[in-house]
Amino acid sequence: MTGDTADSGATPESTAKATAAAVPSAKTQLRVGRLVKAHGLKGALKLELYTDDPEGRFVSGATFTLQVPESSPWHGKPLTVREFRWMNSHPVAFFEGVDDRDAAEELVRAILWIDQDTQSAPTEDDAWFDHQLVGLDVVRDGETVGRVIRVDHMPAQDLLIVRMTPGTDHVDAREVLVPFVKAIVPEVDISAGRVVVTPPPGLFEDLAGTDGSDAGDSAPDAQTD
Repeated sequence: MTGDTADSGATPESTAKATAAAVPSAKTQLRVGRLVKAHGLKGALKLELYTDDPEGRFVSGATFTLQVPESSPWHGKPLTVREFRWMNSHPVAFFEGVDDRDAAEELVRAILWIDQDTQSAPTEDDAWFDHQLVGLDVVRDGETVGRVIRVDHMPAQDLLIVRMTPGTDHVDAREVLVPFVKAIVPEVDISAGRVVVTPPPGLFEDLAGTDGSDAGDSAPDAQTD
């Protein structure tokens, strides 16, 4: 559903300081992948993709900004694709200057960023960049119940991480993981600054009733609809 939202412009709060140090401008950079494991002896690296268009993003000659620790020999250096291929259904890339396994090991866990016009929008229907989703109000039954703080890209589906708003029907500002699928998030209105959610029973448990103590009693019945 997110299309190229997998090119993540969202910066999780827990990594904000590290990202700020490694990425020149988070407002104009999008995250497209992470290097997860050295593959073979010739410098190849397996990728965790944050894009739905890997062949377009990882073309030969494509250059990325690296998010790595300051102690890394790659800190402050760009990384350029030499070759991208699929091996046993896994995305694998070779990069210029990475010619053996030892060099590849130095890049494990590095995050790859590209320059992107943040005013542009994906061309696919029902597709958004992460930076367009982060900060949107989350509306349930006409009530604002929280705000999107980041988007997590999981193998099965994308998740909106929603920080609930204290003082509605729940007790604290906890975080809820909302599957970013049409059945649960039927409407995304960027111009209005909101997403509309229709959560299943149990997702927003203490929104299920006016008395939080009733949630446990009502949960078995909720499964019968």
